[in-house]
Amino acid sequence: MSQPKLENRPEQPYVGICARVMMKELGVVLPPLHNQLMDWMEAQGIEPVGPPFFRYLVIDMEKGFDMEVGVPVASVVEVQANIRSGVLPAGAYATLVHTGHYSGLREATQTLLEWALENGIEWHVAIAGGSEAWEARLEIYRNVGLEKDPEKWETELAFLTAD
Repeated sequence: MSQPKLENRPEQPYVGICARVMMKELGVVLPPLHNQLMDWMEAQGIEPVGPPFFRYLVIDMEKGFDMEVGVPVASVVEVQANIRSGVLPAGAYATLVHTGHYSGLREATQTLLEWALENGIEWHVAIAGGSEAWEARLEIYRNVGLEKDPEKWETELAFLTAD
């Protein structure tokens, strides 16, 4: 995995589908939503301008996660049904890149969270009733569908800081 770093990013329009899932369901529920989103984009003639991502909106280990499966697009678009359009906020993001199977993402996330704590970095997150509501906590799948070898999969973590 790469070394954590801070990176300023501009706002980024995207389209996405929301879901509430339990931790153990992430790999079962979210990939079909990604496929549904990509099919919808193709039918609308909308091209992605970056790799797909999972966005953690609310994290509650007991009640589940509110998440989005998203894809960056050039501008905010008109949507329909369960597809939504939004904008990832501009700001300073703490990032790192995990190379390997998705099973290593928990450790990569822990590394990023610990690095931030050690460096006095605070997150753009609100905590209420045991749940964490994140402004932007992303897993960006850089080479999804392009690389067949799981040991070469690249997943970028990008968490918006309070700075």
